[in-house]
Amino acid sequence: MLKKVEGIVIRTVDYGETNKIITLYTRETGKVGVMARGAKKPKSRLSAVSQLFVYGHYLYQHTSGLGDLNQGEAIDSFRSIRNDLFLTSYAAYAVELVDKLTEDKKPNPYLFETLYQVMHALDEEKDPEVVLFIFELKMLSVAGINPQLRCCVNCGLDTGKFEFSIREGGFLCHRCLSIDPYHIPLKKRTAELLHLFAHMDLARLGNISLKSETKKEIRDVLNQYFDAYSGLYLKSKRFLEQLDRFKLD
Repeated sequence: MLKKVEGIVIRTVDYGETNKIITLYTRETGKVGVMARGAKKPKSRLSAVSQLFVYGHYLYQHTSGLGDLNQGEAIDSFRSIRNDLFLTSYAAYAVELVDKLTEDKKPNPYLFETLYQVMHALDEEKDPEVVLFIFELKMLSVAGINPQLRCCVNCGLDTGKFEFSIREGGFLCHRCLSIDPYHIPLKKRTAELLHLFAHMDLARLGNISLKSETKKEIRDVLNQYFDAYSGLYLKSKRFLEQLDRFKLD
């Protein structure tokens, strides 16, 4: 059965001398793998549409296993991302996160739209760290491990200053800090941003500017939380961390 979908290429693997296996994240059918026969040939009609990050319309033979890609039409190749090593690295992390945290053929139109907005925001050169903060928080929800960022996870208090507890899975108010002596101190603004980013529509993201210490606090929380609850080891994330250290040198 032929299936027409709107999708983004989130993974590519060479197969033989001329073929590629590409993984699409699609609006209609979720994550699907398809064989792009001859896509490694320079003159192949599938060459351009089988590149990583390409967003387009795809027609493939739908089967219980790996489908066959019949044709594709690129809508956007996100040129600014491709021309910048740092942006490419952020985009690679975003698509690998989707790949690792989703199951095959489980549609999630909201996640598809969110991934598209991530790629669009990176391509428009919005602050890539902020874009990824927002996306990571949304992916925690997709994975079913989202932290409590609205109120104290222990007593429910929703006003005042909060710290973050990895062990308890969310904010702790000043009255409940003693239940986790290893809680992470946060500035009030950082806690507010964590809550805001978890609910922000990426399509409405403007040119937000954050202090480096605020970014570091958010990054520390997200890194430790992902390490504790996701069970993921992502090569793209480790490479991104190396690039970030290079920028600081």
